[in-house]
Amino acid sequence: MLKADLHTHSFYSDGTSSPEEVAYEAYKAGVKVFALADHDTTDGVLRAQKECEKRNISFVPAVEISTREHDHLHFLGYNVDLQNEEFQHFLATNRQNRQKRIRQIIHQIAQSGVDLTEEDVFSLAPNTLSRAHVADALKKKKIVPTRQEGFRKFLVPGQVGYVPSAGVSVIEAIHYIKKAGGTPVMAHPGLVQEAWNFPAWVEAGLAGLEVFYPSHSYTLKQELLKIARKYDLFATGGSDYHGPHAGRINSLGMNIPIPYSDRLLRKLLNR
Repeated sequence: MLKADLHTHSFYSDGTSSPEEVAYEAYKAGVKVFALADHDTTDGVLRAQKECEKRNISFVPAVEISTREHDHLHFLGYNVDLQNEEFQHFLATNRQNRQKRIRQIIHQIAQSGVDLTEEDVFSLAPNTLSRAHVADALKKKKIVPTRQEGFRKFLVPGQVGYVPSAGVSVIEAIHYIKKAGGTPVMAHPGLVQEAWNFPAWVEAGLAGLEVFYPSHSYTLKQELLKIARKYDLFATGGSDYHGPHAGRINSLGMNIPIPYSDRLLRKLLNR
């Protein structure tokens, strides 16, 4: 059994901790293989890598790409070339599109009579802007008590601040990950079962599936492993950790059983 966490976030996107803090918490949790996978940015990767080297944790460079086809239809890119200029331009464009979406969200919320400005939100995000920063701004101004309540009351479909995702298509996400030398893996597939289209995604180059994820039931994990076998995808695992103040899961690391862990190590670490 391998304890790994290949899906974590820092304050470079919508996490609440530094890259070093996330890596250190993973070390304390007994994680042996780690990836920082911030949304649409790799700016925190080297900081996390240095911490992992200090702690003797195997490290995988990573990023998470959102798509416009569903708010939670995301793809992880492992071992991407951080110096690839085309890929970094792609990520920068994604971040710019996020800003447009967030500006529209802020406008809609303000138009509804809520005291919220762009400065309130943008000041909270050093890099990748997200709906989480809108929720945090609402919390900071005591309009809502938690980030989760900010989402529930303002930012989900049917609420005044909802604006559809500004991400790329799934095929584009997979394409750009592969062009940067990376390995594309579908994140938290259980959250988006209504959007599954594995034949098209595998044809585009999908290589793996995040089977071991906190909200996946035993039955769902078995279904995902069956899909992985059918399409020759390798299984990964991640907690989707966002830090101690995000109001989400606070534990790091997912147990990945043999032989899935063996294949994961071969695919991502050439072991």
